[in-house]
Amino acid sequence: MGIWYKTYMYRFGKTQKKIVLTLLGGVALGMSSSPKQFYSSLRKINKDWRDINQQSFNRSIQKLSREKLIREVRLPDGSFKLILTNNGKKQARFLSLIGDTIKFKKPKIWDGKWRIVLFDIPEKDRMFRDILRRHLKELNFRKLQHSVFISPHPFEKPILELVNLYSAEKYVRVITALKIDNEKYFKKAFAINK
Repeated sequence: MGIWYKTYMYRFGKTQKKIVLTLLGGVALGMSSSPKQFYSSLRKINKDWRDINQQSFNRSIQKLSREKLIREVRLPDGSFKLILTNNGKKQARFLSLIGDTIKFKKPKIWDGKWRIVLFDIPEKDRMFRDILRRHLKELNFRKLQHSVFISPHPFEKPILELVNLYSAEKYVRVITALKIDNEKYFKKAFAINK
């Protein structure tokens, strides 16, 4: 079994995002025997939920349950609560960490350091390798060699969080370097005037 443990990157709808991030944040969605009554209470206490209608909420709960991202636990008093499954937690952490893409503000002034990401991810974990490559490209990393990417921007933390999320630490290295031999080329590629 690889890094992904046979999981996949789930595409969350707007309401589904709110539900899983609420559950991930430790808010137990404890419900009375009526989801309608619970939803009504939730709307009153949190303005973020006011623009979501009851049907959308119910459909989202049903779909997340079908996809085995959440499950319902019955309580002795007849009420129930929703909890994230293990896969649901992983997907929610991914969503919490980077959403649909990693967002990071680039500093205006270059600190003179190069960030180099090297990886050797086995074929069985190809899906994670593809995700990592996609996010490196979104962060505007440039290819240095086959599985080596470079950037002048301090993206170490989000990259390491992504790697940690998928337990891929043994396959990925992040290096901060002061100098590279073909620096002129990359300064030009990244429009660095220093």
